[in-house]
Amino acid sequence: MAISANDVKVLREKTGAGMMDCKKALEESGGDAERAITYLREKGIAKAASKVGRAAKEGIIYAYIHPGDKLGVMLEINCETDFVARTDEFRNFVKDVAMHIAASNPVAISREEIDPALVESERQIYRTQAINEGKPEKILDKIVDGKLDKFYAESCLLEQGFVKDPDQTITQLLTGLVAKLGENILIKRFVRFRLGE
Repeated sequence: MAISANDVKVLREKTGAGMMDCKKALEESGGDAERAITYLREKGIAKAASKVGRAAKEGIIYAYIHPGDKLGVMLEINCETDFVARTDEFRNFVKDVAMHIAASNPVAISREEIDPALVESERQIYRTQAINEGKPEKILDKIVDGKLDKFYAESCLLEQGFVKDPDQTITQLLTGLVAKLGENILIKRFVRFRLGE
């Protein structure tokens, strides 16, 4: 199948990937743009994984105040160089994450940061619920693990569906940015303020 230059251009604009990568993705996917995007994202994930562990000591601290002045977020996101910290892509990502935190109210950035006592409390509640529903003993652990995964997906910033595109998690959004900018990027910390809380 012949891949047109326009198809490559459109895919490149959507993904930010290089022209040759876009052409190869379209060839691999038989010209299907959606499958080509998936191919590039999978490839980007591999690129992004190689960036993890590199020192990220630059970045920005960003303050977001929701209209009405009753809700705000302060957020630190780090990258490797000041050059990347000044790019529009990086700054737009930071703004989007701050807005997402305001809307979604995550408990922590990742699973590892959630208080183990809270996790154990949730585990006991889910176990008791399953027993009360008459679930068999042999599947209780699977049920509890499934409910805990849902709890993490709702409570951990990196696992939440992005408010502007719920089909994409914050981790996927971050991974795509790492692949595009070629630097390790870390969501370091955040604080969410609501008036009266």
